[in-house]
Amino acid sequence: MTTRSGGDRGSTARLKRLAATAAAELVEPGMVVGLGSGSTAELVIHELAARVRAGTVLTGVSTSRRSERLARRLGIPLLAPEEAPSIDLAIDGADEVERGTLHLLKGRGGALVREKLVAALARRLVIVVDVSKLVDRLGERTPVPVEVVPFAWIEPARELERLGGKPVLRHTALGQPYRTDNGNLILDVDFGPLDQPEALAREIKLITGVVDHGLFLGLTDTVIVGEPDGVRVLRREQPRAAR
Repeated sequence: MTTRSGGDRGSTARLKRLAATAAAELVEPGMVVGLGSGSTAELVIHELAARVRAGTVLTGVSTSRRSERLARRLGIPLLAPEEAPSIDLAIDGADEVERGTLHLLKGRGGALVREKLVAALARRLVIVVDVSKLVDRLGERTPVPVEVVPFAWIEPARELERLGGKPVLRHTALGQPYRTDNGNLILDVDFGPLDQPEALAREIKLITGVVDHGLFLGLTDTVIVGEPDGVRVLRREQPRAAR
């Protein structure tokens, strides 16, 4: 078994910070910014808070209660999504980024539905990751999180099995079923590496009881990657689809 040393963890944190700093530099005065969830996105929030303290005017729209608490504590003004006239730019992390397509797998932090809504509302979605999150195919390392309503959740679990997945109900560290900010449950579904993520995404959304899933397909055209030698920016050839 291979274990990470403290130095490895420190290196990963440095790469995340490099990507977060580069992403924060894309924010212009007066922007409404979608604030993502997760460790890398929280580094972006810290960077933006420093800019606010230095006099930059911006407004945030949070994707989770955790990011909302952090932003408020650091002094970033916030609006609810329905209060914002528009979201100029959303910055978030990802659990996996597929090379070439820049399709994403998200939701290990449990905020996938709110993250996807903010991403859909934003004019532009920028993803920040360290290099370890790049994969050839989604699902190589991470199961697909699927948010389901608590009532009769076993039925969508059975349907996900029929699609070829192996669903596991997510639990907290205390052994209780994990609840999202929306009060729902999450099934972590292992499908293995995905050959046709678009088809799978459509099939999952058709299941009664499913709220949404962690496949973010075609939503971003820019990914900022923290690497040992610095920051690399990946862009999709095809523009983001109009909505």
